[in-house]
Amino acid sequence: MSERMPVTGPFRVYVDPAPAGVELDVSHMIYALLRQLAEDFEDDPEGVGAELVAIAEADRASRGPDSHATHERDGLLERLLDSIGGGAVPVYGSQVLRLAQRLMDLGRSRGVPRQRGEAA
Repeated sequence: MSERMPVTGPFRVYVDPAPAGVELDVSHMIYALLRQLAEDFEDDPEGVGAELVAIAEADRASRGPDSHATHERDGLLERLLDSIGGGAVPVYGSQVLRLAQRLMDLGRSRGVPRQRGEAA
């Protein structure tokens, strides 16, 4: 397993240096979610299409003063995400320690800046 990829499954996670810290690449999981969305759309184009249109409409409405629209959009997004597999990246066993070590190594070497209000 490469040092860059401390998590191999069920979804690969890559950790790369970035100018102000690190980047977590979870593309492997996103690909799986998009494939599931495509399969769901193939099975029920009207239903899934209507869900996506409702999300877009709620998103437009949420940009205005209506906070209810923001809650509605977030609820629609949460239901859709849950229906295609959820947004959590499971990390198991020794992969937990490899991920933590990679983050610590890159964090130290990059001198990750402190957040405002963070204790020294």
